[in-house]
Amino acid sequence: MEIFGIEVDVTNLINIGLKIGLLILAFIIFIPIGKKIIKRTINRAGSNQKISESRVKTLEKLLVNLFSYVMIFVFIVMLFAIFTIPIGPLLAGAGVVGLAIGFGAQGLVSDVVTGFFLLLERQVEVDDYITAGGYDGIVEELGLRTTKIRSFNGTLNFIPNREIIGVANHSRGNMRALVDIGISYDENIDEAISLLEKVCAEFQQDERFKDGPNPIGVQGLGSSDVVLRVVGQTENGEQFGCQRDMLKRIKEAFDEANIEIPFPHQVNIQKD
Repeated sequence: MEIFGIEVDVTNLINIGLKIGLLILAFIIFIPIGKKIIKRTINRAGSNQKISESRVKTLEKLLVNLFSYVMIFVFIVMLFAIFTIPIGPLLAGAGVVGLAIGFGAQGLVSDVVTGFFLLLERQVEVDDYITAGGYDGIVEELGLRTTKIRSFNGTLNFIPNREIIGVANHSRGNMRALVDIGISYDENIDEAISLLEKVCAEFQQDERFKDGPNPIGVQGLGSSDVVLRVVGQTENGEQFGCQRDMLKRIKEAFDEANIEIPFPHQVNIQKD
């Protein structure tokens, strides 16, 4: 058959179309199965080796990403094979082009190297609460090129690994619950501290606290208040809830004892 003056072998064209269709169908079926096998294998290995859940999630996401990249490469190679395009010269040419591109892609190389050491040294794992690259949040995915951090307002941040110069991991070990509470200069400081000790004694029975809490005394002298501080060690991730609960209970205790917590006052002066 001749199309636009070009002789076309319809039978060969149909055969190529069928092969491409079968190739796409095979990958549509195989890729989800491969991902499920990886997840099941990682979860089983994690259970047998008693690996932490966050570490299992980190390895699972990383291996799934690597599997996807490998499948894309295999798909391209098989597609070339269907069109009977020799792979050897292309790979050799790709090596030369890759070398040229490498000089201009130093940032990408830096991303991969940094990501590798983040994984190797276990600085960060999925579900960790961290501060990195100027962002606070929960790690959703750790890859060789980028790290995904979900901020507490719901924003998903994609951070190139080369920008992660330092990592503050807030999910390792016990955390500190810290409460500062101000009282009026007219109030008795010793009485307020004694009341804080009673409140702290209640929270010392709370299983979330690993040490304390205890009042440590006067933290500062403000423009209109005397600041008292309470500190305790909590289970990881429980510090914010503990702080909120302590603030509520301290406010209730101060109200019962008629200890004033200063707040802005407005004074109106009328001139005759």
